[in-house]
Amino acid sequence: MAIYTKKGDKGKTFLYGGDETWKSDIRIEAYGSVDELNSFLGLVGEKIKEEKYKKLIIKVQRDLHIIMSLLSQGKTRKTELKNNTKLFEQEINNIESQLPKLNSFILLSGSEISSWFHILRSICRRVERNIVRCFQDEEDIKKWKLDALSYFNRLSDLFFMLARYYNKQKEIKV
Repeated sequence: MAIYTKKGDKGKTFLYGGDETWKSDIRIEAYGSVDELNSFLGLVGEKIKEEKYKKLIIKVQRDLHIIMSLLSQGKTRKTELKNNTKLFEQEINNIESQLPKLNSFILLSGSEISSWFHILRSICRRVERNIVRCFQDEEDIKKWKLDALSYFNRLSDLFFMLARYYNKQKEIKV
């Protein structure tokens, strides 16, 4: 079976469950940005050496696949997003305790891996904005949306801390 169907050649696509919509639909944009984040995360996972963070990246990638499915369906189901958000908070606190206190802005540069984590952070923020646009008026998804927003908000914070961690004293203050 070929990967192409030619059904999208006229600007439309199908959501999970069979609903047809324009490729410009905000739900397509939302899960497309999650897919982009997931792709870049896979790249970064190949660049880092610490097994602990490799495992964390795989965990996040699995979450992102579930989130893409939920965005495509426009439905909710019980997820581990709240628990994983708490895991991110613990890791943020752990990393922060190993770094010098930050009391000014820093340039988003330094080591290659640090720069990749800054890219992940900025994509993650876009995902968050897209999810807000996607569900801001849908009451039936409100609870899940709040979990997802907290998840992506904390995930972007984690990416920022990992960028600092991998910078190894190369931070340039603004």
